[in-house]
Amino acid sequence: MAKSKRHTPAPKAQTQDKPTTLKDLLSSDVLEKLKAQADEAKAAEAHRKEQERLQAEEARKAEQKRRDNDFEYLLNNSSMDWKKHK
Repeated sequence: MAKSKRHTPAPKAQTQDKPTTLKDLLSSDVLEKLKAQADEAKAAEAHRKEQERLQAEEARKAEQKRRDNDFEYLLNNSSMDWKKHK
């Protein structure tokens, strides 16, 4: 008996298998505008977070300065071990 030859099917084009995406449908200039807008939004969000962090740090420093001038707070939060300060 002779061996039968196996035929391998031709590889299918991969572009037909993939569904059409929005990126394929949009023109390049619209896509660039959207990317630029997304970058601006990220930069604005980073700037906003940095401003919030700075405000919180400034508020913390102001509160600490107020507490340093408050004798009652210092007395209540100081250690009562005066021997180590001799």
